[in-house]
Amino acid sequence: MTTPIDATTTPAWTELTALSEALVPDLRGWFAADPGRVDRLSFELADLHVDLSKNLVDDRVVAALVRLAEQTGVAERFAAMLRGDHINTTEDRPVLHTALRRPPGASPPLVVDGQQVDHDVQRVLDAMSAFADRVRSGEWTGITGKPVKTVVNIGIGGSHLGPAMVSAALEPYADAGISARFVSNIDPFDLAHKTKDLDPETTLVVVASKTFTTLETLTNARLARDWLWAGLEAAGAIDGSDAQKKDAVAHHFVAVSTALDKVEAFGIDPANAFEVWDWVGGRYSVGSAIGLSLVIELGPDVFREFLAGFHAIDEHMASTPLASNVPVVMGLLNVWYTNFLGAQSHAVLPYAQQLSRFPAYLQQLTMESNGKRVRWDGSPVTTETGEIFWGEPGTNGQHAFYQLLHQGTRLIPADFIAFVNPAYPLTDDGRDVHGLFIANFLAQTKALAFGKTAEEVEAEGTTGALVAARTCPGNRPTTSIFAPALTPRVLGELIALYEHITFTQGVVWGINSFDQWGVELGKQLALQIAPAVEGDAAAYDAQDASTRALLDYYRAHRD
Repeated sequence: MTTPIDATTTPAWTELTALSEALVPDLRGWFAADPGRVDRLSFELADLHVDLSKNLVDDRVVAALVRLAEQTGVAERFAAMLRGDHINTTEDRPVLHTALRRPPGASPPLVVDGQQVDHDVQRVLDAMSAFADRVRSGEWTGITGKPVKTVVNIGIGGSHLGPAMVSAALEPYADAGISARFVSNIDPFDLAHKTKDLDPETTLVVVASKTFTTLETLTNARLARDWLWAGLEAAGAIDGSDAQKKDAVAHHFVAVSTALDKVEAFGIDPANAFEVWDWVGGRYSVGSAIGLSLVIELGPDVFREFLAGFHAIDEHMASTPLASNVPVVMGLLNVWYTNFLGAQSHAVLPYAQQLSRFPAYLQQLTMESNGKRVRWDGSPVTTETGEIFWGEPGTNGQHAFYQLLHQGTRLIPADFIAFVNPAYPLTDDGRDVHGLFIANFLAQTKALAFGKTAEEVEAEGTTGALVAARTCPGNRPTTSIFAPALTPRVLGELIALYEHITFTQGVVWGINSFDQWGVELGKQLALQIAPAVEGDAAAYDAQDASTRALLDYYRAHRD
């Protein structure tokens, strides 16, 4: 499919337009009149239970959305992605993050552009596992012979958000006495704050940069190297000679990169560099060598279980009919809200503190993927695209922004995620605290769906102007995702679910969800402006009036 199908020209789009214009949302009425609604709109997806019944759809809308997926070629394009077709058109690359989680010995073997993909993926996974075992067992030591206690991952974008999110989510599985910290921001505070209480003798730094040229990552890597040298010298572990400095870097730094010459020039032994391929997009890379810090912190077995969760959803996406294909249906619901009901944002509300970074992770996944204004052939889009993803863990969000969800004037679809069994079960005066937490999860989706009528408010004794203030209209759409526990496998399933939701929307909109040229522009301009910040007159003169004025302010107030 070299030319994207214009979704707005399909019969399904015309049908959905008519349905949206006639829609009168009435979740109370729909539930009362249709006892089978919950069963029809609930799905078992690997370890996930997904309830879509509180969405603003009826059977006609769902059927028309499925026809839209058929008429825009969602299944065909997913099959093309799995084959290794170059669906990343602007970079002329295949998109093979799904290959990262194919199990060993998968058949038939995947060969793309002459590369034995399965062989290469398993080779790197095995190397990561072997290295992690050395670190976790204490065989790998720092320059003074002490074992590693802390891994500092230096990356940005997908090289940061994925590992940082997973590390927080799976903290209960960190069983080797090794913790992980994550540095991404070029703001000097980030590195200084993350390292200020660390012992250089027991710290291992993972520098994650495919090209080993990323400005933020390499700047932070050099700062971390200076921190290591200064700390080791202060402790008398090295004497400051070039030879001992080089030896210290070799003991305390490893890389995730394919640019072995640049890795070696930095001082890292190329034997301790783990490969990532150009067909792995950053926001899809946590299952690759980008996850090295996770393999060290959590162990190879946990990481393999994590990958198995991804693969279970990949298999579902590839083989399940569209009408019961959960990622496809959820992606189509997002299209319904964005293009037909006028929603502009989407809340993700995990009722699990461990998933505190999951909304931020999804921001990159969804907004970098689908924040596009041209289609994959370069022609302008014909619809609104992308959603603003945001959220916080419950119950924190309840006391912050849920007021807008319940009584605001904006339509904001929300995904609620919860787990039956907590990582740390606790009781308060004999009461199960997690049960109280889950009660909040259930109450919020119920309240958003069904609201509270004026008559119900009055029945409680409220009168006058307070009746309107306390009335909640309901008909606020939510999806509930439940799982038995937040295990490595379940986390992989959740991530893959949202990857394929994002994919579905991208195909319907006809966009390339796998490039990010808007990000590249900002990087280029930063390199041009940096000399002006440092005092270069010609670079200063080349800036616009506003930028020059801001530079003047910076210079005037910099100590």
